[in-house]
Formats: sequence, C-alpha cells, structure tokens
Amino acid sequence: MKAVERPRIRFALLTLALFTVLAGDVWRYSLTWYGFAVIVLGVSVFSVLLLVRNRALWSVGGLPYPLLAFVALSTVSIAWSAYPSSSAVGIVATLLTVLSAVAFAVSFGWAEILRALGIALKFIIGLSFVFELFVSLVLRRPVLPPWFDYGDGKLAKSLYWSRNVLFDDGKIQGVVGNSALLGFIGLLALIVFGVQLAQATARSARWRTGIWLALAALTVFLTRSATIVLALVAVVVVALAILAIRRANGSRVRAGLYWLFAGVVAALVVAAVTLREPLLALLGKSPDLTGRTDIWTSVIELAQQRPLFGWGWVSYWTPWAEPLNDLAFEGGVQQFQAHNAWLDVWLQLGIVGLVVFGALVLSTAVRAWLLAADRRITRPGTVGTYTVESLYPVLILTALLVQSLAESRLIIEYGLVLLVVIAVKTKTGDRARASAL
Repeated sequence: MKAVERPRIRFALLTLALFTVLAGDVWRYSLTWYGFAVIVLGVSVFSVLLLVRNRALWSVGGLPYPLLAFVALSTVSIAWSAYPSSSAVGIVATLLTVLSAVAFAVSFGWAEILRALGIALKFIIGLSFVFELFVSLVLRRPVLPPWFDYGDGKLAKSLYWSRNVLFDDGKIQGVVGNSALLGFIGLLALIVFGVQLAQATARSARWRTGIWLALAALTVFLTRSATIVLALVAVVVVALAILAIRRANGSRVRAGLYWLFAGVVAALVVAAVTLREPLLALLGKSPDLTGRTDIWTSVIELAQQRPLFGWGWVSYWTPWAEPLNDLAFEGGVQQFQAHNAWLDVWLQLGIVGLVVFGALVLSTAVRAWLLAADRRITRPGTVGTYTVESLYPVLILTALLVQSLAESRLIIEYGLVLLVVIAVKTKTGDRARASAL
C-alpha cells in the first residue's frame, strides 16, 4: 500500500500497465505465458490498491451505466454459455481489465495518462526498431517465439515474431510480433506525440517529440495496414472537424459545420463502398480483406443460431472451446477472434449484448466529443478555454472504432482499457489530484 502513496512509483506502474496491455506479446514471447500472468497479476493488485486508496473519488453508482450493464451481462452469460469453463476464464480476464481501467481513470488525470501513454509507446516503437535491426543485421533470418511448439512442416507467416523484412518489401512486426498491431501502435503514437508536440514550449522538447512523431509515422508506413490508413484518415477528419468547431462563432455557424461534416462523412462512406475494390488494390489488400470475409461469414452463421443472447462471453477465443475451435482459419492458422468487434459481441452476447455495448460506445463517443468541442465541458461550471489535451480522447476513440471493423481489439486488452478509461473519465470528470512528478 505504501508504494501507491509515492507519485513516482504510481506513475511508473501506470506506464508498465499501459505497456503491458499494448504489447502483451512482448512478455508472452520472452517470459512465456507464466511470466505474462505474473505481470498481469501484479498490475491487477496495483489496480485494486489504487481503487482502495482513492475510494473517495469513485463509486459503483457513479460509473457509466452502459459499462455496468455490459460487465453484468458478460458475467451472467456463463449461465447459458456453451463453453462455461472458457467463459469463466474470459469473464475473469474482462473483469480484471475493466477493474484496471477504472482504477487508472479515477486515479490519474488526463495529463498523466497522456504522458504515461507517450512513454509506453516510445518503448514499444524504439524496441521494435532495435529488434528488427538486430534480426536483419545480426541474425539475418526470420525469428520464431522461443517458447512455442510449432511441430513439423511449413509455418504460416503470422506465427513468426519477426520475418526479417525490414530491408525488403514486407511488413515489419516489431516486438509485438504483429504488423497490424504495430501499425495501430504507430497510429496511437501519432495522436499522442502530435498532442505533446502542440503542447511543447521548449525548443528541445519540440525537437525530441518531433523525432518520435517521425518514427511513429515511419512505423505506420512500414506496417502498411489498410485498416490503419483508413483509421488515420478518420482521425484527421475528426481532428479538423473539432478544430473548425472550436473556431466557429455562434450557434448557427456551428450547426452549419455539423451538417457539413455529416455530409463529408456520408460522402466518404459512399465512396469507400462504391470504390471498394480499387481502394483495396491501392492499399495492397485482396478483395476478401485477407480472408476476413470468410471469417465474418462463419461467425454470422454461428451467431444466427443463438441470435438473442449469444453463445456466452469468452472475450478472446480459447483454442479448445467448441464450436469456436473450428470456426475460423486464415492461412491454415486458427483464429481466436472474429476480426470485427461488433460481430464478436453479437456472437458471444447476442443482439442484447450488441445493444448494451453499442450504448457504451455511443455514450462514450458523445462525451468525448463534447470534451473536445464544448468549452463548457472542458471546465465544468465555467466558461473555460479549449486545451490541446482535451482533443486526444476522442481521437483515440475514433482510431479504436475504425479498427473495430477489422479487429476485435476493442473488447480485449488495450482496446477495452482505453475505451473504459475514456468512458469513466468523461463521465466522472478529471477529479484526480495531480501528482508531483
């Protein structure tokens, strides 16, 4: 308990926790699942201590109701689960993830979370480039995670920790061992470092942040993920919209801008659907989105068998749970997610779960937008001024929502943590006491 009383230790543990949810495979590949479990247990204990220490700053009734409903529905779904043992594992993992996110939201301010995110992202991106350079210049061969049993025969590309493609025309995977995940980390870094660059006043700080911003952009370029490119476009559009709203004078001008942005978004969606195939070709994607359409078809067919309440919550699919263990394969490799968060929620919690989860996301998005675009929300009870810092929650949420169309990360690990942090902080306000770091 004494550790959480010291601001520097609290901040260091927050940074470690964010690093872990963003780059859990670093621990799983290097320390095995047992080492990863020890770190997760440590983060969970830290989170509980934070909640106890700051019990005056939060209450269950003060948390967003859709969040409470989603957690409750996920938990009680074990009663009708087709795989109760796997549901038990998934429910515990989800509860620990939500608990940690709530602890971070009520115990740290927006500025502290931004700074911790920045440090965690610097470690991931920096280690990724060092790792890929070491593989390409020293080992000169693809690298497999050392603790996995791969059997005999030809291995799929997705199983490699690094495919040794830094100097070739290929997608790097970094220390996280996944190009799509590394691409999202690069996008997240663009948002965080961009905000920090706008905040920086000293010339040296601007130079350092500018270098990291360039490395984040390079990460996005080298991973070349179509989903991340679309997410980047969405983030830029939202950022420009908010900046325009902030500059608007008068309610009529603001209303006109809202209609304009709604039209732009609708036009972009229509163009994306109409020009789907040439856009995919331009982004280097096949028409089936690298096998995702087949996975979605299989998930939809299974979800339709239990449409109302689903098959039971499991979060990340366990490889032994029927019928999930034979549901989706890509390149001969078993998949452990639907590659679409919304289909995954429908599969596991049915239409009821979709409504509850949709309410959580929608209410969070509205509050995050108001935090960024409404001067009164920036400083409750006053006519406050806009801040750069209030912009990053809605931009991160935008990136997560676009990614949720091609990945299920929104309901696991960093996606769920960031969603809950934004949901709770935009509901309860930035009440945490600033730490003297």
